[in-house]
Amino acid sequence: MVSQFSPASLAAPSVLALIAFLATSQYLFLYIDPAPFTRDQYIKLNVLIFGVSISHIRAWMTDPGRVPPGWTPEPVRVYGEKPKTDKQEVPQGGNRWCSKCDAPKPPRAHHCKTCGRCIPKMDHHCPWIANCVSYTTYPHFYRILLYGTAALWYNEYHIWLRLQYLWENRRLPSYLGPTAPQLLHLFALTLVNTLTLVTVGLMFLRFGKMLFENVTTIETWEIERHDTLVHRAKYLGGYLAGPDGARVRIRRVEFPYDIGVWPNLVQAFGTANPLAWFWPFAATPPARRGLNFEVNGFEDASVAWPPPDPDRMPRIRRTFNPEEAFTHRGDELSAKNGINIEAFRKRQEEDLKRWQSSSQNGAGDGTLQRRRPFHERFDSSGTLVPSDVESEDDSEEEGSDVDFGNDRAEADGEEAWRNSEGETLKDFGVDQDAEFYDEDDVPLGELIRRRKAAAAAQ
Repeated sequence: MVSQFSPASLAAPSVLALIAFLATSQYLFLYIDPAPFTRDQYIKLNVLIFGVSISHIRAWMTDPGRVPPGWTPEPVRVYGEKPKTDKQEVPQGGNRWCSKCDAPKPPRAHHCKTCGRCIPKMDHHCPWIANCVSYTTYPHFYRILLYGTAALWYNEYHIWLRLQYLWENRRLPSYLGPTAPQLLHLFALTLVNTLTLVTVGLMFLRFGKMLFENVTTIETWEIERHDTLVHRAKYLGGYLAGPDGARVRIRRVEFPYDIGVWPNLVQAFGTANPLAWFWPFAATPPARRGLNFEVNGFEDASVAWPPPDPDRMPRIRRTFNPEEAFTHRGDELSAKNGINIEAFRKRQEEDLKRWQSSSQNGAGDGTLQRRRPFHERFDSSGTLVPSDVESEDDSEEEGSDVDFGNDRAEADGEEAWRNSEGETLKDFGVDQDAEFYDEDDVPLGELIRRRKAAAAAQ
């Protein structure tokens, strides 16, 4: 069977082509004053180019990891504390469950729509390495940014030296300067190198900050989403409405995985040897370490990350059986009481259609359904918008004039919520069908199995 071509499949090879093009600067520098490259300059630039190339290939080829069959959640470990022997400790991640893998989901793991499985400590799916940036590939990915920024900056410095020289000698006869092809090459090299340096340099700074804080790109999205919910709840008495009239307490939850700069770096690179952090051939961190993470202990062990989000909670599917609905005792009695049987049947059919419409977006197992998104349930002033298919029990406090953020940007449900940069989880490669509404829906058989395992361990 012939696989379909995808433009995204060219992203990773195009990075290597870009590196090769930028490396042609060495050839150009032989012919453009103020002076050809020296031997030491050639060595420095090529070491940096070699480092970014090897790091890119390793990030491209390394398995991003997977959840082993039969894996079970492990107890929470607080950094710096001795492990406890209590078998009733709360497992990390609470009861996270992936409906696509039909298996427990480790903490910080997410189901990648491209890889088709749950990826341990998934940061995002990067088309430029044709792979997920995960626990195992993160060191290689960050070395790409490190060596790339250094190589681009070194190249940029020598490019601008030559541009400055050309400008200072612009009044000399043209035959004393570079040829037209060389000038064209220099112009293209300047444009590409500068734009790439700005892009890669900003990513290097951004991911460096995230590296120190031990937070992934997806988790920065979750933190911003949590801040939005806390801001919204502050004006609504500390509670937000969950499905079917439930009221969910919303309080600020501290991010649990920031355990200090040094431990964060050791965890991210998989080694406490700083020299290995910069070595392109350093060993890939073992995938098994990406299934359990120490926490800082600021929150109770029972508090899982991400915190509760009422708009991502499923609601119980409503059922409507017209055979069990109210029926009349006969045409004579109905006519006597002035009841139009045909009009009643018509209204009954319309009710059935509305019930079916409200249930058509349920989960794959047929037991859960999604709520209308927040921006459809409320208008711009925070007032409830009536609906034929949703009970007013799903409402929050009416009449609030608080700005609820950018939840109304899309009409595709709460999974369409965007952060300040306009990104949804889908933009990071997350399979939103598996990410939303199903995480806490652990099958009863799995809960019974866990209980039996805990009893046997005692």
